[in-house]
Amino acid sequence: MELGMFTSGYQYYPLERAFADAGRFGYDYIELWGGRPHAFAPDLARGGLAEVQGLIERYQMPVRVYTPEHNAYPYNYMLGPEGQRREALDYLKLSMDMGRALGAAFTLVSVGHGGYALPRRELWERLSASLRELADYGEETGHTLVLESLTRYESNLCTTAGELAQILEEVNSPRLLGMCDVVPPFTGREPVTEYLELLGDRMAHLHLVDSDGAGDSHLVPGDGVLPIPELLEELRERGYRGRCTIELVTAYQNEPALYARRAVERLREWMQWKG
Repeated sequence: MELGMFTSGYQYYPLERAFADAGRFGYDYIELWGGRPHAFAPDLARGGLAEVQGLIERYQMPVRVYTPEHNAYPYNYMLGPEGQRREALDYLKLSMDMGRALGAAFTLVSVGHGGYALPRRELWERLSASLRELADYGEETGHTLVLESLTRYESNLCTTAGELAQILEEVNSPRLLGMCDVVPPFTGREPVTEYLELLGDRMAHLHLVDSDGAGDSHLVPGDGVLPIPELLEELRERGYRGRCTIELVTAYQNEPALYARRAVERLREWMQWKG
């Protein structure tokens, strides 16, 4: 299983630092955070794309996943009037273009909080229409979108494996797949392996970190209470062969290199634990 570095934790450093460290520490790929100051899609489209492509070439470190910043900053296709939804979708289409130009296997999106003013039925209709449009764009351009469920602390829709499977079935596009970040199911008292059961061959990606079991914190593997060695063995036995990004986000921004090294070394050791 390939292990990737998520670059969000390096946002107070030049992006090149993340590429260099990924190579030094033995990561297989980059999951590129699409936020300023690094790889915000409009900035890439205005000329920044060449810089990132240069880093890919210089460090021989591919970008396999492009993860644009959205859901609140200022784009959230689940919240606000139609004009704001349209702007968010246009931004995500541009993000898909940039992900494809970077050679990423897919662009990763999630479901923002829909607010408290609408009944669930209307929120679900908005979600379905938005993802249908993005999936159609993926079919037109040949680029795949992967949908991540969030914790109940971050969103009020699509926070379980069942809901994720439902929306994938409704949209029913080969260009819309699903994934699992282990924190939402673990904190929601849901089996992580339920994603494998319900998504089947639509399970395209994995975010693996540790958890305190009580919130949406993303911790270095081994620093929380999630039994990661056993989870890795379960994933292996159930046949998961996709990529796995170690999604360290904002908790370690003062020393991202130290924690990025610790995280990948621990996971490599555990992956060899039972051969």
